[in-house]
Amino acid sequence: MKLTKYAWLLLVSFFIFSCNPDDPDPINEEEVITRVTYQLTPVGGGANVNLNFSDPDGDGGTAPVITGGTLAAGKTYTGKLTLLNEAANPDEDITTEIEEEGVDHQFFFSVSSGLDGAFELAYTDADAKGNPIGLTTELTTVKAGSGTFRITLRHLPNKTASGVKNGDITNAGGETDVEVDFPVTVL
Repeated sequence: MKLTKYAWLLLVSFFIFSCNPDDPDPINEEEVITRVTYQLTPVGGGANVNLNFSDPDGDGGTAPVITGGTLAAGKTYTGKLTLLNEAANPDEDITTEIEEEGVDHQFFFSVSSGLDGAFELAYTDADAKGNPIGLTTELTTVKAGSGTFRITLRHLPNKTASGVKNGDITNAGGETDVEVDFPVTVL
């Protein structure tokens, strides 16, 4: 009987201490993202270009709607990403969460061969450790081209791995929260 009491006490203690809400390293779950907007604003004036992804019912179900855009050659754009979870009620702004958890997130940008060398992209934001996040960027178009512009958000990437700080996803690791291919033309 004494053994049963001690076993019960041990089991209860385990649950109390393992569920500590003040845990300094809580698990940071992947985000649910149903809408991505990459707004490109031309420096010096002109019309914004918005690249949009919308998948309100999430993975599976209805195919997402993706709209690309056309950029002017020889122009610099400031880029701003906005992400939403429209499956939540009300809609949840994931952008703020990613910014607050910046050390655990990084956006990566890549292009298909038709856009190879068509523009240069630089991060303009950083996390608490000085590493890039990618919610804000500067994109400069260099030459004409047409192809796919991919935006990938990685959760828990290794930001100290080779090339990651410069936007190379090769050694980043982590899990992909969202990845979208936008059709883009530079004229």
